Amino acid sequence: MERSHKRKIGNLFVVGTDTGVGKTVLSLLLMQFFFAGGYRPFYLKPVQTGCKDPYDTDSDARFIYQHAEPLRDKDPAASVIYCFSKPKAPLFAARDEGKTIDLSVIEGAVAQKNLLHHPLILEGAGGVLVPLRGNTRVIDLIRATAGRPIIAARAGLGTINHTLLTIEALRIRDLEPLGVVFIDAGQEATPPEMVDENKSAVEEGSGVKVAGVVGRIHDFSRPHESCYLPLAALFGDI
Repeated sequence: MERSHKRKIGNLFVVGTDTGVGKTVLSLLLMQFFFAGGYRPFYLKPVQTGCKDPYDTDSDARFIYQHAEPLRDKDPAASVIYCFSKPKAPLFAARDEGKTIDLSVIEGAVAQKNLLHHPLILEGAGGVLVPLRGNTRVIDLIRATAGRPIIAARAGLGTINHTLLTIEALRIRDLEPLGVVFIDAGQEATPPEMVDENKSAVEEGSGVKVAGVVGRIHDFSRPHESCYLPLAALFGDI
C-alpha cells in the first residue's frame, strides 16, 4: 500500500525525439526509481506497434515487466491498450488491421489505473507528431491523459535540432516539458565535450533542463546507480 505522505507526482508521459531513442529504457528507470521510493507506479503503453502481442520479444511492456522486479509475476498485457503487428506509425499499423485508435478508450484506461497507482508512467510511440488517427497525433494523447512530458533524446550528434523541435511542438500546444534525459546507448560513448555542448545548446535554446545522461546499461534489472541521477535531478527527494 502506498504511504499517505508520498508527494503527488501526477501522470508522466515519456516522449521521444524520434523512434528508437530510448523511451522504453527511460520508462523502465522511472518505474524502478518510483518503486524504490515506496510508490505504486504503473507502466502504460497506450499504443504499441511492431509486435504481434504484449508477450512478443519486441513488446515494450514485456521488457518493462521482465526487468522491474515487482512486476515479474504479473501480466504485461495489462499495460498495453492497442497492439499492432507492423512496425509502422500507429495510424497505418491500425489501418492495415482494419482498426482505429479511440482516444476515449485510452482515457478510460488511464482514469482506471489512476485510482490504484501513482505515478502513471505512459510511453508514447515514436516522436510527438506521429499520427494515431486522422489528425490526432501522439502529442494530443499527452494532453488527453494529463501527462507531464519527459523527453528522451539521443546524447550525440543531431540531438540539438530534434530536441528543440520536440520542445517547440509541445509548447505550441501549451505542454511544458518537465525535462530532457539524454540516452547514450551506443557501442561507443558520445565524447563528453559533445554531450556538454548538446546540453548547453538545448538548455540555452529552450530553457528546459537537461537532467543528465543515461549511459549504456549492461543489466537492465540492476542498472548502475548513476542511471537514476537524472531522475533524482528531476524529482528530488521522493
